[in-house]
Amino acid sequence: MKAAYTKPFLLIAVIIVLDQVIKTWVRTHMLLGDQIHFMGSRGMLNYTINNGMAFGWEIGGEGGKLVLTIFRLVACIGIGYGLYHLIKHKYHRGLITCVALTFAGALGNTIDCVFYGVLFQHGKLFEGQVVDMFYFPIIRGSYPSWFPAWHGQPFEFFQPIFNLADAAISTGVIAILVFQKRYFKQEVPELSSPNSEMVEE
Repeated sequence: MKAAYTKPFLLIAVIIVLDQVIKTWVRTHMLLGDQIHFMGSRGMLNYTINNGMAFGWEIGGEGGKLVLTIFRLVACIGIGYGLYHLIKHKYHRGLITCVALTFAGALGNTIDCVFYGVLFQHGKLFEGQVVDMFYFPIIRGSYPSWFPAWHGQPFEFFQPIFNLADAAISTGVIAILVFQKRYFKQEVPELSSPNSEMVEE
């Protein structure tokens, strides 16, 4: 049974370590707002920080920041327990992998929120900011003149800046939504034949 926990928790460990290595490298080798292009103008490292959720979304104010950090901790505990339950009861391996990805991403960003204030910002616990860096503005242009409300305004896909933890969360959640019929397929009990019923009688 212990072997069933090895792969999910190894995956979690790898994602968290890589996420923290990348974030630490960005913090120690780049200035806020710096860009390092590795796919021309369509892919780059763009050093940003945010107080909030995945892909730069935020809840304003110190109170909102504290609430979000506490929510992250509670969510990590809940997801971690859920992962333990899925493994213990031998759920679909794909579902276990997706939940492991989500847990790793949530924990990776929670580490930023809890500890980065002390390590990098001369602040306190729970005051850290999440480091984002991956930026892929693959398509750039303007909305056509016939487009309602935003006609003529600049258009960009993909605009959010994210980190490896965000990518792990999104991959896990999207995969669960796409493959939910497979992951949550109910086993149909085998019907006993008339002959077997006669034997039992």
